[in-house]
Amino acid sequence: MIECIFTLDYEIYGNGEGSLKELVYEPAERMRTVFEKWNAGFVVFIEVAELEMIEANNTDQAIDLVKCQIRDFHSKGFELGLHLHPQWYNARYENGKWRLDYNEYNLCTLPRDRIKIIVDRSIEYLRKLLGLADFTPFSFRAGNWLFQPTRSLADVLAERGTRVDSSVFKGGVQHQQKLDYRRALKNGYYWPFKDDVNVPDPRGNLIEFPIYTKMVPLWILPTSKRIGLQRKVPTRTRTGKERLLRILDFLRFHHPLKFDFSRMTMRELTHMLDREIQLDKRKPYLFRPVIAIGHTKDLIDFETVDILLGFLRKNDIPVSNFREIYNKCNFSKYQIKL
Repeated sequence: MIECIFTLDYEIYGNGEGSLKELVYEPAERMRTVFEKWNAGFVVFIEVAELEMIEANNTDQAIDLVKCQIRDFHSKGFELGLHLHPQWYNARYENGKWRLDYNEYNLCTLPRDRIKIIVDRSIEYLRKLLGLADFTPFSFRAGNWLFQPTRSLADVLAERGTRVDSSVFKGGVQHQQKLDYRRALKNGYYWPFKDDVNVPDPRGNLIEFPIYTKMVPLWILPTSKRIGLQRKVPTRTRTGKERLLRILDFLRFHHPLKFDFSRMTMRELTHMLDREIQLDKRKPYLFRPVIAIGHTKDLIDFETVDILLGFLRKNDIPVSNFREIYNKCNFSKYQIKL
């Protein structure tokens, strides 16, 4: 059985540039309109650190619109997940630009006490925003998908009641950040983990639902749609070493193509789903959660999203969230009680 979970990273550009209204509020509102047409929902991964710092420094008047939208999402049953780019918490706003603290770029590499402070601070912000003293995000996605080294962050999240991570994209490699998700390629559609998010571990209290990917030749990646979106993204200047490490990321025959509804064409999206539909016909008893990803800052093609939802409806593929699929998963092979 296939179920599709749409996840939306709710954020501006990674270097702090961009308007909340144009890159977050308006695309999320249009996305909701499309999904409500199909009586469906999606998981909103809220980048809390940037919102807190923007509000504290009063740098974008649309923060009130965004906060109201988040409350409205919650009241209408959309799942709110936690998304964190920790470089925001020591950020400074100078001469009209954000200066982010890239020493804290990977939350997993920070001391455990610092991880606790950042996670607790982010959850507290959401609780105040929603007016719910006991709110705990059920799901989490790490900034830039960085969930290695795993153990400290996994322990902190589990202690606070988070049960799901969706940071892994199988086959992913980032040499600069020492991220390597190639080992996860041999895993199934979900697994518990503890010390390494790549490795199924029955002792773990978190479940990984990886972003759905397909390994493809490098030449398939640069479509006109993806190139056009990439050109819009402002980036900081890389050092020579950083450029070299980025080149190393691509020096292999096959690369992971994420199931990204904001960057892929309809043909690409349905081609990936057709593969799962054929597999499901052979083994219909196997539960197959397919996790799609998108970003508010990339969302311009809402027609494709609408057509994709119609394709899912035509093929009797439900649209769910992490809470719903969590209770449908069979963890018996991991001998784990959750």
